[in-house]
Amino acid sequence: MSFPTLPLKPETPPASLRARLWSAANMNTKELIRLGVPPGDATRRGVDFIARYVLKGLDRSRLTAEIEAIVAHPAAFKGDALRGDFAEALARCGRAIRPAGAAWKQWGDGFEPEAVNQMGRACQLPVSVAGALMPDAHVGYGLPIGGVLATDNAVIPYAVGVDIACRMKLTVLDLPVRDLARKREALERAIEAETRFGVGASFRDRRGHAVMDADWTASPVTAKNRDRAWSQLGTSGSGNHFVEFGVFTNEIAVGGLPAGEYVALLSHSGSRGTGASVCQHYSEIAMNSRRELPPEHRHLAWLALDSAEGREYWAAMELMGLYAAANHELIHRHIARHLGLETLLDVENHHNFAWRERHVVDGVERDVVVHRKGATPAGEGVLGIIPGSMATPGFLVRGKGEPTSLRSASHGAGRTMSRKRALESFEWEKVNRLLKERGVRLISAGLDEVPGVYKDIHQVMAAQADLVETLGRFDPKLVKMAPAGERAED
Repeated sequence: MSFPTLPLKPETPPASLRARLWSAANMNTKELIRLGVPPGDATRRGVDFIARYVLKGLDRSRLTAEIEAIVAHPAAFKGDALRGDFAEALARCGRAIRPAGAAWKQWGDGFEPEAVNQMGRACQLPVSVAGALMPDAHVGYGLPIGGVLATDNAVIPYAVGVDIACRMKLTVLDLPVRDLARKREALERAIEAETRFGVGASFRDRRGHAVMDADWTASPVTAKNRDRAWSQLGTSGSGNHFVEFGVFTNEIAVGGLPAGEYVALLSHSGSRGTGASVCQHYSEIAMNSRRELPPEHRHLAWLALDSAEGREYWAAMELMGLYAAANHELIHRHIARHLGLETLLDVENHHNFAWRERHVVDGVERDVVVHRKGATPAGEGVLGIIPGSMATPGFLVRGKGEPTSLRSASHGAGRTMSRKRALESFEWEKVNRLLKERGVRLISAGLDEVPGVYKDIHQVMAAQADLVETLGRFDPKLVKMAPAGERAED
């Protein structure tokens, strides 16, 4: 193969022009990764190369062959004016783990490029066997939020997430819908009295639950944090965590609940400070034991499940799952008791967790570890909850068991921007106007959690129609989140 030699190094096209040229070349980041370009700086340089290639009017039908040649022998192109930057970036990635990577599929589009890069990097791990990217995906640490990854005999702490076993719980209550407005102050007092929001939030008079009788010595981290965990039992934390009353509508009977309109309580939170400590401790162990990993793979360091550290982390993760479930149980039980109400329906599910499951991979059924970081289990017939935002609906869903998604679905709408950008982009006057139009009373929250920071939940649901079916809709009416200024714990 011969390549034209250019006398001068061309300037990199502006970002807007680069995007148009990239599209014209019929390429995307996932295609570059498939051709063996490691996600990260190499893919970014690859995008620049493609844009300059198209801008020069070179033969687009040869573009794939050009990329394959540079990937195969980057050293041969280091002095080339057109291809040199791309080749040098590839050479710096000499420790790339698996250029081809495990197969993965995505639902939806318009993702941040780095979220796609993160999914590609995760599938390069030697322990990875399959992956999936949900339609609410955005950038996280290691695995993107909305990333699903199946591994062989390995668990990745950062692919589980910092807030281990973060989960949703929906309780339908025997309160007439008209009382959402008539008894709003009483409902608001019940939320304020029966849970706590904010970093380090705790109860002075501790809540009781059988989870505190579990084996907290399973890990030195859980043993050390048992007292703190007990003080935070029944609390909600900060970030995107919430407790809210709203209208639940189901057009068909669900779990013995006839079709109709009901008042429901919805909550979202996880394992609080103890879960974060578990993640930090075992992530450091994993990263220290995988020093051969390139920097861009650092947060994807894994623990073998047949190692002492892997077994210890797994036991701690399982305990955090029980603890997070207990938090929600107490929040819902105490609020219902405070108001003298009975429960008509209960549905809940984890995300930010890893499960031992059996899946068909490359035509062979095998045991794998499925990490769902910000993804909802969606096995056939499995019920789950996918929330929107404080002013958009959430949905009760039933999984369809789609094998290529590793039987998973999104865990929400997904953020469109960082918290910093949100604080710079919104103002309460306009947000409050929207909330009033939607009939939502906001007790407290920060500007970094307003509806505009999230994707359109209806588009997200449409993108995963093959993963779940909708059984019911929840429209928030009374919302409580951590006050403005709190550090996010999600």
